Amino acid sequence: MKELFQHAAITHGITVRVAVNFMPDQSRVEAGKWFWVYHIRIENGSDETVQLMTRHWRITDGSGMVNIVNGEGVVGETPILLPGQSHDYVSGCPLTTPHGSMEGFYTLRREDGSMLEVAIPFFPLAAPATAD
Repeated sequence: MKELFQHAAITHGITVRVAVNFMPDQSRVEAGKWFWVYHIRIENGSDETVQLMTRHWRITDGSGMVNIVNGEGVVGETPILLPGQSHDYVSGCPLTTPHGSMEGFYTLRREDGSMLEVAIPFFPLAAPATAD
């Protein structure tokens, strides 16, 4: 299945692409739980080798409540990207509202040890309307 990346951001030659899908089979709408899965592709278009060290997410639900998530790596990995390489991963986000959004940044380490913040594009989380 070919993913359609709907959102992208480029920082210092590093592109972060996002495809997001609502997962009705993993949601429990009657219990106030909605679930999305998102596929991220990080592409190193720079001329430097970089390693993804940390992630910072700002997750906002439909009522405006913000949840900040910081952590090491992505899905347990701290991938190293040579120039021209990319890294893909898939993760998920539960919300207690049928709409929300995510955005954030990754911190990458260059070969000289300096750090670089790379934007994760804003993307909406929206469940399709359902008839009650």
